[in-house]
Parts: sequence; C-alpha cells; structure tokens
Amino acid sequence: MRRRDQRLMMIAAAGAVLVLAATLTFVGLRDSITYFVAPSELAEKAQSGQRVRLGGLVVDGTLRRDEDGAMRFAVTDGATQVEVRYAGILPDLFREGQGVVAEGTWAPGAAFEADRVLAKHDENYMPREVAEAIKQRGEWKGEDAP
Repeated sequence: MRRRDQRLMMIAAAGAVLVLAATLTFVGLRDSITYFVAPSELAEKAQSGQRVRLGGLVVDGTLRRDEDGAMRFAVTDGATQVEVRYAGILPDLFREGQGVVAEGTWAPGAAFEADRVLAKHDENYMPREVAEAIKQRGEWKGEDAP
C-alpha cells in the first residue's frame, strides 16, 4: 500500500470514530434533556409522558393534601393554571403566591405529576417567559415592575 493510501485510510477511520462519538453523545443527551415550559405552553409544547419543568407562581388557596399524603397545588403564569401533584416533602421556601419550578411528567386531562419541586424566594429567579407574562398582567412584584 502506498503511503498516500495509508494516510487516507487513517483520515477515514478517524472521521468514522468522530461520527460515532458524536452520535453516542447526542443520543445520551437526548434522554437527559428536560425542557422548561410555562403553564400556558404545557399543552402545545409538552408531549404526554415527556419529562418537563413547569414554572410559575403557586396560586393562592390551592394548596391541599390528598388522602394518600401527596400535595396538590396549582401553578399559573397569569394566563393558565395547571394542577400539580407532588408526593414528597415541599421545600421550606414553598408558599402560595411564590415562584416554583416543578419537574415531572404530564398527561392531558390529568394533573402534572411532579417528582421534584424547587421553590424560589422571589420572581428574580423566574424564567424570562413566565416573568414577562406576569409583568403583562400587572401582577409583578419584582424591583423593575412596569
């Protein structure tokens, strides 16, 4: 084999290894990506059973405990409310009227099944889309209120 042919074979082998590595990386990441959605976007952006993060404000007066000990509450972005069910201990900062991010799965016609709830102490840590929706409704409590 000529030296030029050997070089071409090495380049082709290196290219194949890079393509394989990139493919494995993207397949692995696809399963671990969790998209963030606001309550008004949940039905259009999330597929049934898909793992997502739902963010917004906890609606006043919606916090209650089920017979099995799970907590239920509603999350809103000002336009839509989504009922959330969480079977676990809520964070200390969790309160009605405060920002929250719930991570879990959703199916149409059922409550959002959260397996992780993150409470935020104010709207400064809220995702931009949710904060803008709340500002438009005039319910913003942050520093730069319109």
